[in-house]
Amino acid sequence: MALGRRRLLIGFAGASGLALAGCGLRKHAPPEPATLRFDPPPGTHDVDARAPGMVTVSGGTLRSVEWIDETGRPLPGSSAPDHRTWTSTEPLGYGHTYTAKAVAHGETGDVTATTTCTTVQPRQLIDVSLRSANLVDLTENDTYGIGFVLVARFDEPVDRAAVERHLKVTAQPAVIGAWYWLDDQNAHWRPEHYHAPGTRITIAAELFGVALGDGRYGLRDQRVSVTIGPAHVAIADDNTKQIEVFDNGNLVRTMPTSMGMGGTEVVGGRAMSFWTRPGIYTVLDRKDPVIMDSATYGLPVDSGLGYRTSINHAVRISHDGIFVHELASSMWAQGNTNVSHGCLNISPDDAGWFYDFVIPGDVVEVRNTGGDPLDIWQNGDWSVPWSDWLRGAHT
Repeated sequence: MALGRRRLLIGFAGASGLALAGCGLRKHAPPEPATLRFDPPPGTHDVDARAPGMVTVSGGTLRSVEWIDETGRPLPGSSAPDHRTWTSTEPLGYGHTYTAKAVAHGETGDVTATTTCTTVQPRQLIDVSLRSANLVDLTENDTYGIGFVLVARFDEPVDRAAVERHLKVTAQPAVIGAWYWLDDQNAHWRPEHYHAPGTRITIAAELFGVALGDGRYGLRDQRVSVTIGPAHVAIADDNTKQIEVFDNGNLVRTMPTSMGMGGTEVVGGRAMSFWTRPGIYTVLDRKDPVIMDSATYGLPVDSGLGYRTSINHAVRISHDGIFVHELASSMWAQGNTNVSHGCLNISPDDAGWFYDFVIPGDVVEVRNTGGDPLDIWQNGDWSVPWSDWLRGAHT
């Protein structure tokens, strides 16, 4: 038994000795220096203007970052709380040459790295104006009628499909809408049906840094929100020669009217129509008074059919001079006979009330008149059938 115990102790001693010998053979890994990475990578050209400058360190922490453009201006930025990344607080922008220097501290001490990159240089910068159908730029918290149409007007022709990806329209409550391109510079947006009162519409044109075709790029980003007011709809019916005005579905006023006398005349080699075209108009603006001059629409004052006169309480509903306005001299015809050049004449009392009642974007439907249907260029966006409107998207 004593011999067995002695052998057991020797065994433990031997095992322990091997273990100690094994520990003595371990080697510690040598310290590794911190590694710096730049984004954009060193030597990159034509960098996206929207991109930020970034520095990332592995195996250490950042001590300092300098990101300087060709003028010596530093690009502002900040480090993350763990000091392992630095990100510029503004995009790199157009046409810059940057030199960046970063210092990081790691197990072997400080490490320094530098880089250069250049950003895209546009051939031309293009801006867009965000407007309503009255072609006045939108301002934050404007209120429009239920027939509001968004108009995007570009300085120069653009790639329609490229632009649409960066024109974002959102509504609360949600609604599906679409863009209709009149040409390569003008796009209109509306839903299938009139907007619901109280809808909040936000338009974001995120075009800065976006290639718009042929070396052109977007100048800036824009964002604006507008609100839809009460549902004001005026229906002018040539069968009755009355204008019925509705407020949120309730009939609030009926106004006798005299509309376009009809027919056409060739004046100076140009065919002039005297119909009030049928279709869905919207209120563009109001003037009190307004000087109405037929010469501005190609009808000379001395032509026998021309005119130049001051009119009170005039509500413009088309881009070619159709107004709902007062005209006391035609009250004999209002409700029974069409005698105007195309405008909708109403009495002074009705005109004053209507002038105070409407806002831009309110709907004016003209029914059962002669002549060609209202064209989109004249403010006839809502006269375009929805299926046709969808076909006008970036085509």
